[in-house]
Amino acid sequence: MSVSIDIAGLRPERVAVVPSPLAELGMALHALSEPGHHPRLQGWATGVTARLDPHLADRMCEADFLWRTTFSDIFLPYAGLPGSAVLPGATLPEELDLLDKLTDEQFVDAALEFITCSLDHDTRTPGLLADSSLRPRALEAAAYRGPQQVRFTQRLFDDPPGVRAWVRRFLEDCDEAFFGEAWARLTHQLAADARHKTGLLRHKGLAEALAAVSPVVTLDEPAGRIVVDKLLEGRTSLRDGGLLLVPTSFGWPHLSVLHRPGWQPVLHYPVGSPDPAVPPSVEQLTLRLTALSHPVRMRICRFLARSTYTTSELAQAQGMTAPEISRHLAVLKKAGLVTTRRRGRYVLHQLDVAVVARLGSDFLEGVLR
Repeated sequence: MSVSIDIAGLRPERVAVVPSPLAELGMALHALSEPGHHPRLQGWATGVTARLDPHLADRMCEADFLWRTTFSDIFLPYAGLPGSAVLPGATLPEELDLLDKLTDEQFVDAALEFITCSLDHDTRTPGLLADSSLRPRALEAAAYRGPQQVRFTQRLFDDPPGVRAWVRRFLEDCDEAFFGEAWARLTHQLAADARHKTGLLRHKGLAEALAAVSPVVTLDEPAGRIVVDKLLEGRTSLRDGGLLLVPTSFGWPHLSVLHRPGWQPVLHYPVGSPDPAVPPSVEQLTLRLTALSHPVRMRICRFLARSTYTTSELAQAQGMTAPEISRHLAVLKKAGLVTTRRRGRYVLHQLDVAVVARLGSDFLEGVLR
């Protein structure tokens, strides 16, 4: 599974790496709403929550579907504006002005990401405001998330300008309450990362820059596409020939790809990951979880976690034949869970405890990516 971006005709000068205060505010709101996704931010989230004005906290809950269960594209408004050189603004007010330039149709579709993301991303639909037949479906999907989201969705349909004004005031109040201080602290780190990636683009090319973004982002040059390893399927192509890379500090472990029809593709990638290990691909993660799902292989792992064993020793311990054990070992080795070394005429197998120990965090990162 993956999200791919068709980059046919992409010129090097049309790739930009730019921090975005509005996108970072969206990730900050997500971290406050889902602190379990961001254990290294729990101290910051606890501090902000403790001093948050109760009225602002209530408003945060009122619209949290915009950043909690999905990452709404309203936090990347420049990608939806016409023109080939629309970039993130340097300040939050500048980006809120860009948000105001989206049409009501664009704003509503982007805000209701939980329904529009299930539509065909390769086909431009009239939109939720223009196609009234889609509204019952949107309200039904909102109902699964609770009455508060139903009310907000209905308000979007009834009064888009009013809701847009409400959202802008809310984001401005968040900036004053906690985000302005955080952005002043983070902007230097994000700007430094953007300069580094831009340098790689200029001197080593797109493949090197993408590899520095994340090991799960690769350039398939023969096919003319960028492939992002994620637990979903999606594809998009360049709009006006441009590609935008936006770094985030609050966003780890989320790696988001904006692939809305008619919008510029955006890679919203985390910087400063606390884990230097290369994350496994979705395929590798699936292989490992499948390998461990068999009771015989679980028992083999129990032995190999304690010491090295030969195939014959494992066969004797498990009451099975050597070929049967070999087949199970082959599955474990293909998944990268067991290492093998030779000592004289004996071949010894051992569980890679470090890989198994990372499975929980690897699984969580994989599903959150």
